[in-house]
Amino acid sequence: MVAEDGAARGIAAAQARLVELAGSGTPDYEQIRRTVDTLVPFVNLAGVRITELAAGRAVAEVPASGDMLNHLGTVHAGVLFLAAEVACAGAFSGAIAPRILHVRTFVLRDTRATFLRAAHGRIRAHGTISGPALADAVRGKGDAQLDLSGKALLQDDNGALVAKVDFDYFCLLAAA
Repeated sequence: MVAEDGAARGIAAAQARLVELAGSGTPDYEQIRRTVDTLVPFVNLAGVRITELAAGRAVAEVPASGDMLNHLGTVHAGVLFLAAEVACAGAFSGAIAPRILHVRTFVLRDTRATFLRAAHGRIRAHGTISGPALADAVRGKGDAQLDLSGKALLQDDNGALVAKVDFDYFCLLAAA
């Protein structure tokens, strides 16, 4: 329960800050990054961190750790997938920032992962999000249902492209 209470306090503080900034016209991406970065307990357990966040893009990192390896000594595919999903969820948060308080549902519907080579060391996932109606929904004030596409490119410590992951999401926004 402590984690849930801590997360709730973090969300409340972030929402208060976002409401305060709502009239400024400029989202506080750093505040959003700090909040999103520690929101999900499982992501915290794995040590994944969002290191960069902007409108429609984010970078998530997984530190080099023996706990993240498979039996062959390379980064486990599940860790790669988690880093990709966190990066794209962060990109979504950046894209939807002006209406982030109106998000009612954000659901992963489908995914396609392509693992290109064995990964070693720290992983950096570069995520982006897009959708044909995204910009209109962000500018609008009404209810919106969005189909969104996310794409993450993952590199290991050597800078090698180790995986590409595509995501299909559904988002429901409430009227402002």
